[in-house]
Amino acid sequence: MDVGGLYFDDMPVGYTYETGRRTLPRDEVVGFAEKWDPQEFHLDEEAGRASPYGGLIASGFHTLVTAYRLTLEAGIWTEASMGSPGMEHVRWLLPVRPGDTLRVKATVTASRPSASRPDRGRTTILYEVLNQKDEIVMSYNAIHILRRRA
Repeated sequence: MDVGGLYFDDMPVGYTYETGRRTLPRDEVVGFAEKWDPQEFHLDEEAGRASPYGGLIASGFHTLVTAYRLTLEAGIWTEASMGSPGMEHVRWLLPVRPGDTLRVKATVTASRPSASRPDRGRTTILYEVLNQKDEIVMSYNAIHILRRRA
């Protein structure tokens, strides 16, 4: 298969892939939080130590958009993408700390051709975000509308 140009038909239930890796530096963790999620334990070391997390942690939304970017950069389904009706079961399982390196493991869990539009199908993918210790720090299901092969 031509990775980078996979279509609905190329990714049956059980198909898996992994992305590249990305390290979250401290300045990026704090910068994201300042703009989008200004909670003390995302912004300040001392406040982070006093929190239940015992130190500075990345925003869960930062983790999510990092995982999404890694997924896009992998280029598995990007040529076939026709958008998404949403995500389900977003779970932040472990804190992500400055300096952590993330990667994503993806598994197709459901696949259904469209009954009314034969040029596309609906694919559900379970995304598991892992840190450098291979711990799952986040998971979510995304539903993708993907073009079918002609």
